[in-house]
Amino acid sequence: MTAQEKITKTDAAPAHRSIASALATAQAEMGKALKSANNPHFKAKYADLASVMDACLPALNAHGIAVVQPTTDDETGRYVETVLIHGDTGETLKCRVPLIVQKNDMQGYGSAVTYARRYGLMSMAGIAPEDDDGNAAARAAPQREERQKEAPRADALNTAISSLENADTLDALRAIFTDLPPDVRKVPTVIRAKDDRKAALEQPANPNADLGEDAIPY
Repeated sequence: MTAQEKITKTDAAPAHRSIASALATAQAEMGKALKSANNPHFKAKYADLASVMDACLPALNAHGIAVVQPTTDDETGRYVETVLIHGDTGETLKCRVPLIVQKNDMQGYGSAVTYARRYGLMSMAGIAPEDDDGNAAARAAPQREERQKEAPRADALNTAISSLENADTLDALRAIFTDLPPDVRKVPTVIRAKDDRKAALEQPANPNADLGEDAIPY
């Protein structure tokens, strides 16, 4: 073998001493199985077999791992067996997914085989499905968390409003409002409850107290 052939071979498929080493390196290069297929029954998207293969096969093959998925039968039932074969050592990793056929025809059988291949390959490669716009979802997650932090729970708001409405003095009202969490104090309904109770407490207990017995308030 010439030096150029050795370089080409190394570039095409780096040598690994074990299938575990090859698989670990391949997994670091795998993407997500995009949810690009539609399920009309559940009105949702899912990662079909093609998406799963696109996500993992290039990395597996680049590191000398081939994938075969034959169907098998034994005394316990029918399966799709997913086999990872390491070209350098001949080592294999295997898993079986049972075939659960809903319709006793070729369409039902083919559908079951496809499902079993998809689940078996995802399990062996260690990948998970993801929305098509994964980056957008990742960007939206912190924003959702921030909104959740900024929006107090309804029960916290109800408790705050009830406490403010039941304050019997201005000092008590001030103490209750001051002790509320900052995010709760910013809510308009809480501020309104505080202002309404303050206005009520500032009113004289008896508007006619300073008037004569026959006086008519204006």
